[in-house]
Amino acid sequence: MSAPVDPPPASTAPDARPVDVLTVTAVRDVTPAVRRVTLHAPAPVVAAAGPTLSLLVPRVGDPDPRWPAVARDGRIVWPQGSHGVSLRSYTSRRQDPSAGEVDVDFVLHGDGPAASWAAAAAPGALLGVASAAPLGSAPAGWLLLAGDETAIPAISRVLADAGPDTRGVALLEVAGPAEEQGLPAPAGVELRWLHRGGTEPGLSSLLTDAVAALPRPEGDDVFAWVAAESSVVRAVRADLRTRWGLRRGQHHAIGYWRRGRAMSPTA
Repeated sequence: MSAPVDPPPASTAPDARPVDVLTVTAVRDVTPAVRRVTLHAPAPVVAAAGPTLSLLVPRVGDPDPRWPAVARDGRIVWPQGSHGVSLRSYTSRRQDPSAGEVDVDFVLHGDGPAASWAAAAAPGALLGVASAAPLGSAPAGWLLLAGDETAIPAISRVLADAGPDTRGVALLEVAGPAEEQGLPAPAGVELRWLHRGGTEPGLSSLLTDAVAALPRPEGDDVFAWVAAESSVVRAVRADLRTRWGLRRGQHHAIGYWRRGRAMSPTA
């Protein structure tokens, strides 16, 4: 999966609908590198908004973004000319339709549009949502979850959806102890935090080494979900397909970002 890119303008479509625009109500830092933004919208919008969201991120300081529309076939219809809005894909950490709230966690590394927006976000700021999609996970008796900071929201949701008898391991690469987060998990799923120290994100072999050190679980009731820097994911995916022998329906491995581009998840 390629790193996020800004889409070109497109012509208008007569059947296009407006995008949903959510309003920031609260901002807090979960860790030194992760900022949680709480957004408000009507309950039907919140209920439909996830888990994977196509976010429309305005330029910092733009008081009146030129939002695109969404055609009936799902295409995003961009206004002609400069619009100052970037498309990024994120996983919502929490959705509460009764309260009309969605939480989205942003990693503040880099200077990409989403990280810059989150760093400046304050109550009253606006964020658009064009569409939503599933996580790509599947229930299984034994789970392998592996990812860096950008994958923690998705991993937290996979853990929350796992049955109480689920077994497995979650490998979570972060800069250090200060970046660890509380993640409720079934008793049989071990959480392993991998600290890369001073190594830059995307240059560490922690995730690939940790997966390579795991013995292949017995049986076929196995599912692996992996998300991190693209080259790291490719290495892990190769191990899962060869040594583990996982079929297509037994794993989901996606490059959330690419070295040299903004550290912003893309699905």
